[in-house]
Amino acid sequence: MDTQLDLEHLDLTDDPETQNEVFLAAFNSGRGAIFDSLYRDDAISNLSGAPLTGPARTAAITELLATRPQLTSTVRSSYTAGDTSLIIVDFVLNLTGPDGVARRITGICTDVLIRESNGKWIMAVDRPVADTDEELPAGA
Repeated sequence: MDTQLDLEHLDLTDDPETQNEVFLAAFNSGRGAIFDSLYRDDAISNLSGAPLTGPARTAAITELLATRPQLTSTVRSSYTAGDTSLIIVDFVLNLTGPDGVARRITGICTDVLIRESNGKWIMAVDRPVADTDEELPAGA
């Protein structure tokens, strides 16, 4: 991943590898407002475990990222048709649960981006689905 991305000026593209780098940089920044800026106002995300949009989505994202989880992902496949892009990634999310226990969650995420009238690509749907959720040993 390009660690030189400017977090204050992130732009998604229709290139899946660039999209993945931008998404990871924003998520791993721990700054919910930056990550949420990648979404349309009416975008849907089930990052919290439930499909949320608008202020509820923003609040859930901000709360989660404040705990400083770390995300890695690899593009599995992507498809672009006109102003719509579908990107599917395998992900690994390391986080500390509300109980203070370190966890590793792996799964597949389906992202739908659209190109708005200003030419900017933006997230419309973010749907991570966990395959595994394991407790990590203390100190891992």
